[in-house]
Amino acid sequence: MRLILLGPPGSGKGTQAQLLARNFNLEHISTGDLLRAARAAGTPLGLRAKPYMDAGKLAPDELVNDLVAERFRRSRLERFLMDGYPRSLSQAASFDALLREQMLDLNAVVLLTVDDEEIVRRLSGRRTCPNCQATYHVENKPPKVPGVCDNCGHALVQRSDDRPETIRARLMVYHKDTVELIPHYRAQGLLREVSGEGKIEDVYENILKVLNVKAGPSC
Repeated sequence: MRLILLGPPGSGKGTQAQLLARNFNLEHISTGDLLRAARAAGTPLGLRAKPYMDAGKLAPDELVNDLVAERFRRSRLERFLMDGYPRSLSQAASFDALLREQMLDLNAVVLLTVDDEEIVRRLSGRRTCPNCQATYHVENKPPKVPGVCDNCGHALVQRSDDRPETIRARLMVYHKDTVELIPHYRAQGLLREVSGEGKIEDVYENILKVLNVKAGPSC
């Protein structure tokens, strides 16, 4: 199985990627993980990425493409899941060329769709403990005492990137980047759209249906 999993921030993409990777023994490739590892190791690509990461900016397409290519060329990958990459048409073109070089074909590109206002509700309700890093949600997973961490009793905070205005700005960037990416994969007959709304296990089952595969171990 060789997949790309796409979706806006807050769509549950990371959770579904972990389930698919674990249950089907796929190499889970996240560009965020690649960037952090390269920076920590002080590789040439990591040094190029460091200024962007320190400033909280997205790394340019060329740099991200180079990181992905480095990973694929380091050891051949037969079974993988790309988590949120490619995120633009130029990245997709680079990845298409890389797959041809490696003589690999994609099985599907799964797009999780969630209404923007639902994403704002999901992310703006998130609260984090700055002491032990536990996470809560004011509606879906509230702490026992409002505003207080169950684990250590520290006051919970709302991260700056979980504020509604920040979330909406991130969604605008996502939609701008993916507007040409979706028809690119639809034209290749690879795109599979799945609603990201509902219970985690239901979304997972719907992904399996569009992929026409049997369920792996239970969630």
